Amino acid sequence: MTGYNTLIKDTRSFYKALDANNTRDWWQENKATYDTELKAPALDLLAALTPPLSDIADAPITSKLFRPHRDVRFSKDKTPYNTHLHMMWAIDGDAPQNPVFFFGIGLDYVTAGVGMMGFDKPVLANWRKMLDLDTDRIMGIVADVESAGFKLREPALKRVPSPYDQDHPAGRLLRMKGVVAGKELGATAKLPDDIITAFKTAWPFNDMLISIAEA
Repeated sequence: MTGYNTLIKDTRSFYKALDANNTRDWWQENKATYDTELKAPALDLLAALTPPLSDIADAPITSKLFRPHRDVRFSKDKTPYNTHLHMMWAIDGDAPQNPVFFFGIGLDYVTAGVGMMGFDKPVLANWRKMLDLDTDRIMGIVADVESAGFKLREPALKRVPSPYDQDHPAGRLLRMKGVVAGKELGATAKLPDDIITAFKTAWPFNDMLISIAEA
C-alpha cells in the first residue's frame, strides 16, 4: 500500500484546519504533519508518475511540488500559506516551450490537467497562426478533450485579436494567451491510476501544443 493512497483525504483535512487558522504559529506547530502526511506522499506520487509520463511524451520529465508559502508581495490577502497542494510534471523536450501535466488537491477540487499556463511571445504568435491555418484539426482536438470531461480556462482577452475576424470559428481559442484543460477527478479518485488515465486521454492536446511551439 503506497503512501499516497490517502493523500486526498489527508490533504483536505490538513488544509481545512489551516484555512481556519492561517498563521505562521499554526504552521510551525503543524509542519511535521505537512512533511509526513502531505509532502512525502506527494513527492512519492511525483516520482511514481514520472516514468509513465516520460513514456507517454517520449521525452524526459521533470517534476515539481509547489511550495506551501504564498507570494503576498502584491496581494491584498496577506495570509501566508496556500490551502491547496499542487504538483507538476514538465516535458523536457526540444520545443521552444513545452506543455506540462499538473495535479492539484484543494478544499473543493481534485484536478488533473494539461497545457501551457502562458505562451511565450513566439509561441503565442504560432498559436494564432496555426489556429487560422489549421482550424479544423486544432478545434477537433480541443473538442475531443472537452468531450472527455476536461474544461478549458476562460480566454484572457475579451475580443479576438487583430487581424482575425471577430466571428472567426476559432475565436474563443484566439482570445487565449495560454491554454489549460483541467478535469475534476473527485475526492474518491484512485492514485495514481486515475491521474494517469486522465493524462493519457489528454495527451493529444499536449502533443498538439508541442507541434505548435515547434512550428
